[in-house]
Amino acid sequence: MLARFTQTFAPYRDRRMLTLLILGFSSGLPAPLVFSNLSIWLRDLGVSRTEIGLFALAATPYALNFLWAPLVDRLRLPWFSARFGRRRGWALFTQSLLMLAIFLLSLTNPAQNLMLVALAVLFVAFMSATQDIVIDAYRIELLEPHLYGAGSAAAIWGWHLGGTLVGAAGGLYLAEYFGWNTAYGVLAAGILIGMVAVLFSPEPKPSISAATLAEESRVLANLDRFNALPKHLRAAMGWFYVSLLAPFAEFTRRKGWLWILAFIFIFKLGDALLGRMSGVFYRELGFSLLEIADVSKLYGFGANIIGILLGGILVARVGLLKALFVSGLATATTNLTYAWLAASGQSYAIFVIALIADNFTTGLVTVAFVAYLSSLCNSAYTATQYALLASLGNLARIWLSASSGWMIDKLDGDWSVFFVLTAIIALVGLPLLLVLIYKFPVIPPPTFESQTSEAGFKKNGVSDP
Repeated sequence: MLARFTQTFAPYRDRRMLTLLILGFSSGLPAPLVFSNLSIWLRDLGVSRTEIGLFALAATPYALNFLWAPLVDRLRLPWFSARFGRRRGWALFTQSLLMLAIFLLSLTNPAQNLMLVALAVLFVAFMSATQDIVIDAYRIELLEPHLYGAGSAAAIWGWHLGGTLVGAAGGLYLAEYFGWNTAYGVLAAGILIGMVAVLFSPEPKPSISAATLAEESRVLANLDRFNALPKHLRAAMGWFYVSLLAPFAEFTRRKGWLWILAFIFIFKLGDALLGRMSGVFYRELGFSLLEIADVSKLYGFGANIIGILLGGILVARVGLLKALFVSGLATATTNLTYAWLAASGQSYAIFVIALIADNFTTGLVTVAFVAYLSSLCNSAYTATQYALLASLGNLARIWLSASSGWMIDKLDGDWSVFFVLTAIIALVGLPLLLVLIYKFPVIPPPTFESQTSEAGFKKNGVSDP
């Protein structure tokens, strides 16, 4: 019995999990600053629910970061890349600008200039989304596939340490005692923790499969036949293909790729609607900033940690897709606890129950979802393909969540009906998931060779610009 228990938790003892935990912290810290806490700040100043909902559009970079992910995969930064390596250099570069962006947001005043706040939020979201590209690629390249579940759990633990405990609850405490601007200014310095983790972490060395190298070689050889084109133009076209087109072309050659993309797009729609307006809901019920922070920190965070831990175990025991189905069904069901809270009024006990249920199932489903996306990535294009898949899920969540405030206004503020609708919407992706389970089970990308990606690029005659 003890041996089985030890084996179950063995992946979490890997030293690399600590690095992923801290990098997850850096990734999670900016999230409440552009989502939940920002919504509360704006509502406290009298901004309408519809306008608050529209602020979700300022987070669009999270949904579109696949557009510049190829640059993160292949472009070498002056000084940073040479000094720290491809992944670590990009991480330190983006973290420096992210810290600056959050500090600039702390200098704004929503009561005086809402547009300036929106621009500052857009800057924070852009740098945070770029940091996510680097951290996700680093995580996938640092681990072997059988550790993706544990690695996802460690990263998500870190995300909630930064996002739920420090950024959200800590931000609310700071806002209560020192004001919102000071809270944002202090939290900007929290990005330094992620920068320290990068400085003390190794640079991963991913591999490229033989099939990927062969396909790239074939395309580049065809380009060389156009002797009428200048050599530099052919080299630029080759770089463009390998960096921008090859990651997408490789994915579309897989069986069921359209089904996979459709599932990713709609799977977490219900959560998107609930998450954007939950803070506004708590305030309208009459809960104080301190009450929201206390419940989030003491109950929500603890439940989330347990959900994440069990999510990693669930993935290992039943497989990625079945774990997604179980956790997705549980998540949709727990949305109804918010409808119960809305019907009950300002009930602290039901508030705690709703937060515990929501955070527990969020932990379960997020681990399975992140591990699934990681399993779909070819290590030759880790940053680009993961960003594409994650962005697809974020795109639906961000755009739909922008209408959440409008929905509640159209329902005349009937929060109970709103949360029932979020539960129904959360079920939409499960039939698609059943199709994937029975027709397109998880098939990892081609097996890897010992050849590193940089060597592979040079073999094909394509160098980093």
